[in-house]
Amino acid sequence: MNKADIRPRPALDPDSVATFLLTSGTTGYYGDEAKTKDIIDDGGWLHTGDVGEWTANGTLRIIDRSKHIFKLSQGKYVAPERLEEIYLRSRWVSQIFVDGRPIQATVVAIIVPDKEYIEQNYASTAPKSFEELCKSDEFKKFIMNDLLHLAEENKLQYFETISNIYISHEPFSQENNLITSTLKIRRAMARQRFQTIIDSLYNVTETETK
Repeated sequence: MNKADIRPRPALDPDSVATFLLTSGTTGYYGDEAKTKDIIDDGGWLHTGDVGEWTANGTLRIIDRSKHIFKLSQGKYVAPERLEEIYLRSRWVSQIFVDGRPIQATVVAIIVPDKEYIEQNYASTAPKSFEELCKSDEFKKFIMNDLLHLAEENKLQYFETISNIYISHEPFSQENNLITSTLKIRRAMARQRFQTIIDSLYNVTETETK
């Protein structure tokens, strides 16, 4: 890449995200016009596939990949990896998959707790195995409260605040095909595997709000 340029900052509302477009010395994929058209538009801009947001000091920060962004029922766009990075600041959480539905107004999450930290620091009202603890309403409420605290602390908007969670005792791994060799979540596989669970999380949320 010989040079990189960023289009001038437009007037954006606080929720807005930007797609990174760069000017580049590359002419595209050798001998593959179709792939080239996928990444370089008619104006010569290279579409990196990255999505960013403007920070308070006027700089751009990459927050996700455009293919991961999804839209909620009220028209709000969600960058799940950005939210996962925030919620992973919980000492109790080892892994998290944030997802949403186009017919729903909030996000939900699949949580894998940090087993070692929990066994050393969580005081349950009754002795339980780790698997039993993950099914406990008491423990779920405890984790939810911690996540809601993080949402408030990071000034997340209501549609970015997790409305319900499922706690899995089984970690995401390459063996169960839920993460890549670089430890990135395989979002399509996770969505497929947890589809029924995610639907049930929304059903509970809808029942509680009626």
